[in-house]
Amino acid sequence: MKVLAVDDERLALMSLTKAIEEAIPKAEIASFRNPKEALSYAKENRVDIAFLDVEMRGTDGLALAKELKEIYAGINIIFVTGFSEYALDALKMHASGYLEKPVSKEDIIDELNNLRNPLTDGAEQKKESRIRVQTFGNFDIFIENRPVSFKRARSKEILAYMVDKRGSNVSRPELASVLWEDAEYDRSLQKQLQIYISELMNCLREEGIEDIIIRSSGHMCVDPSKFSCDYYDFIEGDTRARSAYHGEYMSNYSWAEYTNGYLDNIIYQNM
Repeated sequence: MKVLAVDDERLALMSLTKAIEEAIPKAEIASFRNPKEALSYAKENRVDIAFLDVEMRGTDGLALAKELKEIYAGINIIFVTGFSEYALDALKMHASGYLEKPVSKEDIIDELNNLRNPLTDGAEQKKESRIRVQTFGNFDIFIENRPVSFKRARSKEILAYMVDKRGSNVSRPELASVLWEDAEYDRSLQKQLQIYISELMNCLREEGIEDIIIRSSGHMCVDPSKFSCDYYDFIEGDTRARSAYHGEYMSNYSWAEYTNGYLDNIIYQNM
């Protein structure tokens, strides 16, 4: 767990950092008196929780919180202050917590039990990172950095399309329209589609990752909780994912142009 602590008063920052260390002994804590330095750190390092003093010289904690949320939408913000009048502003920021100084170990533990954005423990993170889906550039899927090989290109394309849909159900007629565009969805086409779906599931089963696909009557979708994906990280505001995007998204598929434009627009709006 990575924790950010920001307070421009030296003694107050030391006290806050000590309380965090006592409450979360295994946390990686980055403490800053300068909000700009804290922001620079967050741009290079994923932060799970940020403890921010509200009143600081140069900028206030509310402004810093807004900038941190722009970098990573899932960050938990906990405001720390000696003044209670900022509580309403903190609520408007959708903060995870609001603590009055001096902060104790018990205060922090209580806030950790009531975070707005639940944290993923180390075991879950390791499991998710074992399967990695790459969408920037060409589409590929990796297991522990080894690329998965597909016998049929269309089977791989079916998986790519479901990844693009981010967990939304996809029907067989929809898949057929993607693979064959305006072709009639007749019995022959249905049989071909079934072959490609079966090949996809056999490939994933052989790799031991068939659970990334959820199947129901006439529909399929991916389970986004089973793998990491640069596209999903980008949508969540992850800085590293946004830095990795260079204007190319699933370049091997023409139907991906819509999402490509959507990502370009996000980059343009944040320039």
